[in-house]
Amino acid sequence: MTTGNAPALPSGEQFEISFGDQRAVVVEVGGGLRSYSVSGQEVLDGYGSNEQAQSGRGQLLIPWPNRLRDGSYELDGQRFQLPLTEPELSNAIHGLVRWAAWSVGEGDPYRIVMRHVIHPQPGYPFTLALEVEYSLGHGGLSVQTTARNLGAAACPYGCGQHPYLTVGTATVDSNELRAPGGEVLLSDERGIPTGSEAVDGTEFDFRAGRTIGATKLDNAFTNLERGEDGRARVVVRDAGGGRTITLWMDESYRYVMLFTGDTRPDVNRRSLAVEPMTCPPNAFRTGESVIRLEPGQSFTAAWGIMPS
Repeated sequence: MTTGNAPALPSGEQFEISFGDQRAVVVEVGGGLRSYSVSGQEVLDGYGSNEQAQSGRGQLLIPWPNRLRDGSYELDGQRFQLPLTEPELSNAIHGLVRWAAWSVGEGDPYRIVMRHVIHPQPGYPFTLALEVEYSLGHGGLSVQTTARNLGAAACPYGCGQHPYLTVGTATVDSNELRAPGGEVLLSDERGIPTGSEAVDGTEFDFRAGRTIGATKLDNAFTNLERGEDGRARVVVRDAGGGRTITLWMDESYRYVMLFTGDTRPDVNRRSLAVEPMTCPPNAFRTGESVIRLEPGQSFTAAWGIMPS
């Protein structure tokens, strides 16, 4: 592992790990994944060391992924109000750690562990110890996230991450996508789910694999098909015979968000965000798949990328 001592960098200190022809850079700000490349080719549509993360690139989404309507929720009869970090839509979005400083717990040339503690704050008066391990090996990149409740009361928890996959094409339109979601969540103009439907016969059915084409994706999927190993897989392939990327999620991740970036000028269908999530958007409010961590309890989830 090497570090770049550049305090003026927008994403803080840079931590590089490597294994064979694989390279990944994890950053101090947010503890996220800035880049991942194999044989000199970028697997992620990341950002430069002199740039600030935009559109959630590689960021950790903890203690909830996606949006929370009005930033408010209830737990055990008590109401909590979070800051509205998406004020134009009156939502709280993507958790509390994206811009926080993380520290290095331990590491090797091919592995690094990032740590952070969420201390009690407005809307989330709980203490949560976080540990994210990034490792490279023969199977590609693996990311394991563990949260432990250090407080005296139960707390709500969910996690996700926000990588954008690229196979090197100018847009994702020509890419072939195979995605495991059997059910798609439908959302309102604020990005809050209003219901769900089976993908059968709709433009959202990518289970057999097909070209993305003009389809606009900004949807969460669930009822994920899984292999015998319990993993769900999203596969993006250059239909012109180029690269293939497989993102896998263990059984802790019951949802995956797919986003073609149409509303983001810095993305604009250049890459595909594939976001593993343990719970859906607005989960703290609805209670859907929210993990209740009792004092001293921990929860671990894992995902990874296999390029070929």
